[in-house]
Amino acid sequence: MKKLIGSIAFAVVAASGAALAQSYPEQAVTLVVPYGPGGASDLAGRALAETAQPFLEQPVTVMNKPGAGGMNGARFVSEADADGYTLLLARVGMALSPAVTPDSAVPWDAYTFVGALEATPMILAVRSDAPYENVEDLVTTIKDSNGAMTYAASGATAIDGFTTQALLADNDLDPLTAATLVPYKGGGALATALLGGHVDFVAMAAGSLMPHIESGDMKALMVFAPKRVESLPEVATAQELGYEKAGQITGWSALYAPKDLPEEVLAKWQEVLGQVATDEKWLELASRRGSISTIGTVDMTDYAKSQYELFNGLAKDFGYLPN
Repeated sequence: MKKLIGSIAFAVVAASGAALAQSYPEQAVTLVVPYGPGGASDLAGRALAETAQPFLEQPVTVMNKPGAGGMNGARFVSEADADGYTLLLARVGMALSPAVTPDSAVPWDAYTFVGALEATPMILAVRSDAPYENVEDLVTTIKDSNGAMTYAASGATAIDGFTTQALLADNDLDPLTAATLVPYKGGGALATALLGGHVDFVAMAAGSLMPHIESGDMKALMVFAPKRVESLPEVATAQELGYEKAGQITGWSALYAPKDLPEEVLAKWQEVLGQVATDEKWLELASRRGSISTIGTVDMTDYAKSQYELFNGLAKDFGYLPN
């Protein structure tokens, strides 16, 4: 009798899986962006929602859930039902936060890794009327300011905080006290803070800065990326300038889902991403944000692990964690 019940249960599970494969998606999918509106994460999420929808044949609705360095949105998705209707526009913070604050952050591997989306360079920028013509000018002023120079970031342990802290550490300055962090929520707010003169500089995702650089309201001093940004060919990378720690940092976007996503749903989304990868609108929007599409070129599980290990090492170097 037990064998019969077990066989029936297995058959029901198998049948429901097959039905899910045939019917998914039956309704709109919610894509959670774990940062505020207007920033690079939000732009990436909306670009994915717009370009995936025709291939998915259901609406993709963006929901912004900012706070706690991206962890509010990340936790919301990690605790959601693994049915494919709640997904996460993951950013580098999903690897960084658990590497720095393991007790409070969502673990880096608490998800199903659906796939990589894009590489998103970070840019060190100042207002166009600032007296700094290069990184050395800015660093010299920071050294002389005794902590009075300010920068905007989502948080000390967010990627746009780590960019600056890595640069400070590379210049033998205390990464936590040499400049003063002023926290804001989301890339749009960070850019606005710099434009309004509320902070002296930022080192954040290119997507939030490019419109202001192109308009002449800001100037880029350095890029955090493996290679120069196509639209800023004259701006050197941190690697080119010899910055060891800053040279390892860059941004990225990926698509995550709750752990144990059914294989059929995962396969559907990987099929959709394969179609998005060659979509002209997706590529155009990525280029406009200063990003490079990486769909289908990165093993996201391996990459997420390597990013976690990188930031865990930097967290120890910066004094957030004991060595």
